[in-house]
Amino acid sequence: MRQQHLIAVAAAFALFFTLPAHAQKLFTRDGVVSFDATAPDSPETIKAIAKSGTCVLDKSSGAIEMAVLIKGFIFERALMQEHFNENYLESSKYPKAVFSGKLDDPASVDLGKDGTYNAKVNGKLTMHGVTKPLNAPVAFTVKGGKVSASTKFSVALSDFNISIPSLVSDKVNKTASVNIAANLAPMK
Repeated sequence: MRQQHLIAVAAAFALFFTLPAHAQKLFTRDGVVSFDATAPDSPETIKAIAKSGTCVLDKSSGAIEMAVLIKGFIFERALMQEHFNENYLESSKYPKAVFSGKLDDPASVDLGKDGTYNAKVNGKLTMHGVTKPLNAPVAFTVKGGKVSASTKFSVALSDFNISIPSLVSDKVNKTASVNIAANLAPMK
């Protein structure tokens, strides 16, 4: 009987100390990541969207991590998607892109109160086997207890050793414009 009591106390103790940690984290598995790498004079649109980005935000520390599977990007044309995965991003070798960073001033973002909060995030983006620093603005919107986040930034393809063959260089921009939107919920 004493052993069962100790187990129950230990379980309650563990639950008590892990719940607040989870309550401080927001999470999604369906963040939307899109990019546009269309060259200015291109007759074709080079855009793709992935709707399965994973994001975790620690409200107390401001630490944030976002990951997206490269094969999750859907293009207008299947051939573009094939070239993107096989030749440019080499998704079988480098299956995901990951951003790890931190909000500059997490205390200025009150995710418990309705409103829009503009912040800056600083961190590192790893893609195609290369890690580079990335600083970007991020907007948090809180409405009725629901939190959404969005950001927009540009990525130079050459920074990540993504080379574009001269045959299609007039269609693909040297810089991709990236948009991310995520509806975050408490991590369970």
